[in-house]
Amino acid sequence: MERILVWDWPTRLGHWAMAAAFLVAYVTGESEEWRLVHVWAGGALAGIVVFRLVWGLIGSRHARFFSFVRSPKAALAYVGTLLHGQPEHHTGHNPAGGWAIVALLALGLGTAASGWPVYQDLGGEWLEELHELVVNAMLLLVLVHLAGVVVGSLAHKENLPRAMVTGYKQGHADEAISGTRAWAVPLLMACAILGAWWLSL
Repeated sequence: MERILVWDWPTRLGHWAMAAAFLVAYVTGESEEWRLVHVWAGGALAGIVVFRLVWGLIGSRHARFFSFVRSPKAALAYVGTLLHGQPEHHTGHNPAGGWAIVALLALGLGTAASGWPVYQDLGGEWLEELHELVVNAMLLLVLVHLAGVVVGSLAHKENLPRAMVTGYKQGHADEAISGTRAWAVPLLMACAILGAWWLSL
């Protein structure tokens, strides 16, 4: 194996932008003074998720859902290889990580879908409680994801966070992507801005 380009620019920037938007939205969620910032961050999160869903269909090889969404059985089997100290190497996302990504995207949409009517004073207290439930579920999944990244990095002796910054991982030459797809970054940014604007209306 050798060092190859795996993650394109939209995938990397979308990953970190989504993390930042969730963090800002979470820490401003209880503040009336920062309410508009909270809504902007939530809208940006929704826009990034929408972009990622589209990019999961048309993006580069390892960004596409077909490359990492496997059966629940495959995800459990991968976890089993970790527990037995013989982890399977995946150039892109592993099967367990793939399901975590799908769940994070779904919860990201869920937070925006439940948060917008709360911002508009619609639905009453039950909707606020639902929004908090979805947000806390996403926070829990983020923590599980972080734990998985740490375990995966140690098990594979590979710095996975750094790979999501540089785009490079260990793999076979024929698994490398052909380019960084930088042309799609403005589209990602536009989706985040439009999401922030739309949710704050």
